[in-house]
Amino acid sequence: METAYFLFFLHLSLKGYCEANHQTNKSDLQKHYKAAEGQNFTMPYCNCSKMVDMKSTSSSAEGGGNEEQFLDCGKLFIAEAKHSGNYSCFTNGNKLFFRLQVEKMRCLWRNESIKILVVCAGGQISCPGFGCSNNTNVTWYKNKKKVSDQHRPSREVREVLYLEPVHEKDDGVFFCHTQIIEGGVTWTLRTGVEVIVIPPPSRSPPRIPVDNEPKEVEIGQPYTFLCKALFPFELNFSPKIEWYMNNDGNMTLLDSKQKSLKKYTQEYEVIQVATINEVTPHHLTYTYTCIASNTFGNISATIKLKRKIKVQWPSLVGYLVTAFLPVGGLIIIVRVKWLEIQLIYRCYFKNGKHNGDEKEFDVFLSYVWSPASEEVLGGEIISSRSPLNDEEGDLCITDLLNEEVKATKKPLEVLLPQVLEDQWGYRLCLLERDVIPGGAYTNDVVLAIKKSQMLICVLSDDYFTNSNAVFELESGVQALLQNSVLKLLLLWTTKASPSLIQPDPPLPTLVQRALGVLPSLDWRSGEPFQSNFWRSLRKTMPKNKVKLVSVR
Repeated sequence: METAYFLFFLHLSLKGYCEANHQTNKSDLQKHYKAAEGQNFTMPYCNCSKMVDMKSTSSSAEGGGNEEQFLDCGKLFIAEAKHSGNYSCFTNGNKLFFRLQVEKMRCLWRNESIKILVVCAGGQISCPGFGCSNNTNVTWYKNKKKVSDQHRPSREVREVLYLEPVHEKDDGVFFCHTQIIEGGVTWTLRTGVEVIVIPPPSRSPPRIPVDNEPKEVEIGQPYTFLCKALFPFELNFSPKIEWYMNNDGNMTLLDSKQKSLKKYTQEYEVIQVATINEVTPHHLTYTYTCIASNTFGNISATIKLKRKIKVQWPSLVGYLVTAFLPVGGLIIIVRVKWLEIQLIYRCYFKNGKHNGDEKEFDVFLSYVWSPASEEVLGGEIISSRSPLNDEEGDLCITDLLNEEVKATKKPLEVLLPQVLEDQWGYRLCLLERDVIPGGAYTNDVVLAIKKSQMLICVLSDDYFTNSNAVFELESGVQALLQNSVLKLLLLWTTKASPSLIQPDPPLPTLVQRALGVLPSLDWRSGEPFQSNFWRSLRKTMPKNKVKLVSVR
């Protein structure tokens, strides 16, 4: 029984405590504000985006046709009677209740609702709602924060806020809070003062940016004059800009109008335009003056007109054809001369490094014995391009080349082996000496060229009529196209141009085209060893000589 009484009294105690605590919390969260009708207003202490009118919400829930009214938190608006009502908003996990009463207030100091202050000077703002308050307590706000909590020089004396000094960022609306007690309810009267910050007034005339370059115009077309003037700040700003046409001292005022006006921190930018409906040649002889003036003076700028030179641009199709014609021509040239381009690239730009251990000969020497060379050798030499009998096969050419004759009287095909082999120490491949007779001629030639670092062809009239010699040259060109390591040099003993050579039978196309681009030297009979021919030949010879002494 005692336990039942204890639980009953505990229940009543907890119920009374909870109800009292609930009423206290609700009272703490509910605020009452008054606003003057027609004045700037924002709801303070609200971090949500919308506040819902509870009266409208309840009427909508009961089936009424009223739509919910929303009021943005922190948004500046003109207070009207329709804004009166109860509002709620969730913030920081709590539901806040607001009561807003908008009414006409005769006690308001309306002449204090707008205040103009000069930057960098001291300024003061009076609270418009101070005359409606029951006490002298005034709290000032700017951007939802108390001015006293902002780090700026200021002080509050009764209803006046002193800004010392005024900053550009002070431009905006300041709100002051005063207290009104009605029927035991404390209301906060929130009134605003719009502060306009201006720069210090100037006593200077306007200025026009310099632009004296003549303006290009087209005869028969309209033209618009544009004058941009910068005016220093004035409290009673009234810019004046005029356009004049000067014809030998006669000033004619042109019809003009203001195109734009922009306000900056220290000055205004004003643009004035005047239009000529149709430009004639007479307009090119006149001058045109823009005059800008204010209370403290004026300034002018003069320009002239000049005829615009029309540039005849080609049509789009012609432009494209002109642009792609060189590209197309280059492609055609590359396709037609692709063989020559390959040979030039491999001969002049991509000569590989030879390794003497991989080759058996330094030079494969291709030539044809001429009647003059046979005469020098006493008729003992028979052309290697003719069939050899048994007795002639035993002939040793190297023994004949050791005869003492004057070098300047010898044909090049006789002199060259002596110089390259005996004097410069290069290993030559001579078909008559270094290739075993009896094998397949074509295979022997191709194999001998592959075993050589360089191919030298002594070109003469007899050379182009000898099919075996032409085959050696053609095999060398094909090897060069396949292997860029091979070097190829032509020694011309005839003065005929490569393009004019028409032997019978005709040369292969590959040989005919290669003759015009392959590296070459011109030989003149009787040249001494100190001539440019021998110096140039020495420079083109392989840098590394083969180490093999003989091949058998």
